[in-house]
Amino acid sequence: MDITGGEAASTSDQTEIEALVRAFFSAFTTGPDAGARLDDLRRIMLPGATIARTCGLPVEVYDIESFIAPRRTLLTSGDITEFEEWPEPGRIDVFGDIAHWWGAYSKRWRTGGEVHTGRGMKTMSFVRTDDGWRISSAAWDDER
Repeated sequence: MDITGGEAASTSDQTEIEALVRAFFSAFTTGPDAGARLDDLRRIMLPGATIARTCGLPVEVYDIESFIAPRRTLLTSGDITEFEEWPEPGRIDVFGDIAHWWGAYSKRWRTGGEVHTGRGMKTMSFVRTDDGWRISSAAWDDER
């Protein structure tokens, strides 16, 4: 999947960042491996990473643990089913040891027998570490 919005990534940095973007979005999928995908966020994010939600509400800022906990409940409780979220084409900018992804995303889920959909925009910042690129922050806003 090309999430850069243009030609396939031509550098190893962009390829690694694309993989992190996909891993971040794949964490938000119901199913038997939901917990493991959420746990993987700890690997792909810096320990002090922040995640911010706007969505027309007062801004809420999470650390990794406070971000994972309610999503684990949501994705494993059975209240919603068939939830998935995926990136649409976006843009990756790399400069030295910092990078940024900006792009749209879509999501769909079933609750109460009805299918629901949504879209929004996400931004993710990355830093290069001794272990490769890691997400240092993310923020999103959903369409109203």
